[in-house]
Amino acid sequence: MVLRRPVVALVLLGVVPALLWPAAAGSAVALWLLGVVLLVAVDVLLTPSPRSVRIARSPDPRTRLHEPVTTTLTVTSGARRPVRGELRDAWVPSAGAVEERHTLDLPPGERRRLSTVLVPSRRGDRPAAGVTVRLHGPLGLAGRQRTIEVPGVVRSLPPFRSRRHLPSRLARLRQLDGRSAVRTRGQGTEFDSLRDYVEGDDVRSIDWRATARRQHVVVRTWQPERDRRVVLVLDTSRTSAARVGDEPRLDAAMDAALLLAALAERAGDRVDLLAGDRVVRARSGSATGRAGGPGGLLHDMVTAMAPLEPRLVEADWTALASAVATVADRRALVVLLTPLEPAAVEEGLLPVLPTLTAHHRVVVASVADPALEALGTDLSSIEAVYDAAAAERTAELRRRTAQGLRTLGVTVVDEPPERLPVALTDHYLALKAQGLL
Repeated sequence: MVLRRPVVALVLLGVVPALLWPAAAGSAVALWLLGVVLLVAVDVLLTPSPRSVRIARSPDPRTRLHEPVTTTLTVTSGARRPVRGELRDAWVPSAGAVEERHTLDLPPGERRRLSTVLVPSRRGDRPAAGVTVRLHGPLGLAGRQRTIEVPGVVRSLPPFRSRRHLPSRLARLRQLDGRSAVRTRGQGTEFDSLRDYVEGDDVRSIDWRATARRQHVVVRTWQPERDRRVVLVLDTSRTSAARVGDEPRLDAAMDAALLLAALAERAGDRVDLLAGDRVVRARSGSATGRAGGPGGLLHDMVTAMAPLEPRLVEADWTALASAVATVADRRALVVLLTPLEPAAVEEGLLPVLPTLTAHHRVVVASVADPALEALGTDLSSIEAVYDAAAAERTAELRRRTAQGLRTLGVTVVDEPPERLPVALTDHYLALKAQGLL
């Protein structure tokens, strides 16, 4: 049972006679309150039961982080009398429910659809918290209330903010592939075709046998390697939980992985994603057999990434390297998206790198914290000087760690979140142009 504001007004109204006629105050107030109680009881008895309201939810929606999506409840009245009241479609705070309260006014047997807009503020599965139905009595004094479990989940996908860089990288890829509007000599290792020599062509590309047959100079054109294997390994251990700006490192690494995957797929390469810490927690791509059709790879990847959260455990790089071996049975570009934390790298990653570099080309892509650089330049106070010294010490340890990785034949890409996707794809294009995949 719930009481409404008019009940409070009626109770206060009973105080007036007590003030005007103090001698009869006790009996007057008692009679007044008894009347109010009777009215409330009658109103509650005449209120339809919330159990007579049937509620069903539309299929679970999906959206990108910070983008709106609508979830719909279908409310059906099974009562014999009109149903009037309110309904609250509650969600966890990170689901970002907007205007979750709705007015109910249903004739007997009627059905209504009530929509709630969700704007998730966190990636992953954001569950519903229950639907509360509050029905009013005909007198407007009281009512009945019940919370009903109506399962629902909104899946918030990685936002893929770096997709704005994809058109420019695809244009560079087309130039490498020899399909640009102005035909240039394609670089790479796979023979494409012969064409007449034009001024500016590399003389090393002249095909002398074909030139002798045709009696004029012709050159070979090449195209970048295709059908190569790219394996993205996403670290979900404790080091990926640290926040850089307003998001975890894991989210920034996901953004870089998505841009590289989109570009590599368009280049004709096979892309696989492995995500894990002590065990592999998600995988998608060519090896799973689920990435068919245009856009299938990215759809698979964002679906696999969405529920991932950093785990407060150390990464088991031996287990992750074994997973790479099962995915890539021949030489591949292996991109390890892991923070460049000296202790974690030295104890966990370094021991397995010789095995990886013996069979694959390895890149370590790390999310750098721009706040660290900002701390190193602020010398405005004694406290700031100490902070700058600590920041410089941390930066020096990262540089030494990166240099140690390079001595093992590993390429290190260490950039802030907004620059990491571009730097990683540019490195991929450079390898593609040189035929080093």
